Amino acid sequence: MDTVALTAITLAIVSYSLVSARAQRSFITPPMAFVAIGIAIGSQGLGWVRGEPESIAVHVLAELTLVVVLFTDASRINLRLLWREHNLPVRLLLIGLPLTIAAGTVAAMGCFPEFSIWHAALLAAIVAPTDASLAHPVVGNRIVPVRIRQTLSVESGLNDGICVPLVLLFLCGARSTGHDADPAYWFQFAAMQITLGPLTGVGVGYVGARLLKMATSREWTASSFVDLAALALAGVAFGVAELIGGNGFIAAFCGGLVMGHIAPGVCQRVHEFGEAEGQLLTLLVFLAVGALMATQVIDAIALPTVAFAVLSLTVTRMIPVAISLLGSGLQPKSVLFVGWFGPRGTASVVFALLVIQDSRVPLRHEIFIAVMTTVLLSVFAHGLTAVPFARWYGGRIKPTEMTTHLPEHKQIKELPFCCRTSAESAADQKASST
Repeated sequence: MDTVALTAITLAIVSYSLVSARAQRSFITPPMAFVAIGIAIGSQGLGWVRGEPESIAVHVLAELTLVVVLFTDASRINLRLLWREHNLPVRLLLIGLPLTIAAGTVAAMGCFPEFSIWHAALLAAIVAPTDASLAHPVVGNRIVPVRIRQTLSVESGLNDGICVPLVLLFLCGARSTGHDADPAYWFQFAAMQITLGPLTGVGVGYVGARLLKMATSREWTASSFVDLAALALAGVAFGVAELIGGNGFIAAFCGGLVMGHIAPGVCQRVHEFGEAEGQLLTLLVFLAVGALMATQVIDAIALPTVAFAVLSLTVTRMIPVAISLLGSGLQPKSVLFVGWFGPRGTASVVFALLVIQDSRVPLRHEIFIAVMTTVLLSVFAHGLTAVPFARWYGGRIKPTEMTTHLPEHKQIKELPFCCRTSAESAADQKASST
């Protein structure tokens, strides 16, 4: 990266930071702003940032972002609490997500007749994970019932980790359609990645958590280094898994799960630190999307690609969500609200970059363009509708004497996902201390 590009990127971060509070009160979300900034300073704009999506810098940035997000999100999970009180996100993850991938596969095969079943399933799995950072005005808006906000936050925090092995499996299937090697070779490769990845993550997470607990209890570790060490474990899990033939993303996710279970006290501090670092990395990914990838999408845009993107954000998301929430007692407006706010973001971008850099995958450029079209459409469609839709929904579902019994207002014990604003969290901490 040259000096001009580095200066432009850091200037963009500083400029947005100066007006970030005002932007949060408007319809402009951070991903929208950084995609727009990327387009402005990219090759089709001022030309300050140039490069290709396949470049090593973009690849490293995207992988690092997903590793941090997977690890920190997994470390927030209390499986017992999730199963006992958070049945809505469990429904979305166990029923809605598989149905979304199945529906997306059908949509992909209809829009792209040249795709095999493996290519279609790969594309569907890549665009299935949701990203709450694109709809923070919803998950951080107190007018929306906390149970609904938690549902969207927990779903987006877990579905990217669940989709990793599926993306890997379908990627190996797509490779086998255009490679001389026996298809059994690719599925054996996938099996190794899917098994060695979790084993590595569990091992690194367990040993690392025990060491951190011991070091902190004996006051060997400075408090400022606890956060760094915990996040560094995500990189250790990723690297070790990749070195022995496992999948690093699965390892990072499993490592976070174990870390959160064994050392929850350490993880509480990591969450705030990881949230800030994760947000910075995420915004840099969206800036790269605008600067380096938006042009390719515009140049290669076609009606089937747009049709698939629209279907991905509507039919193939909203119908599976409605099916998964049958019997939950939610009002139709709530089902519609949850179904619409399934924005696509960081995970989809990272998965798409993995595909475009793999020369063994036939039709990889078509898959990449379809994914990026979906992400770009989601950034602006979900960003622009987040505030007005949240106000509309919150105003009609607000608790009254007649509505407090509704499932939307059921009291739950919150998981530490980003469903509240920092001001709320600070207020809660102050209240608890007094």
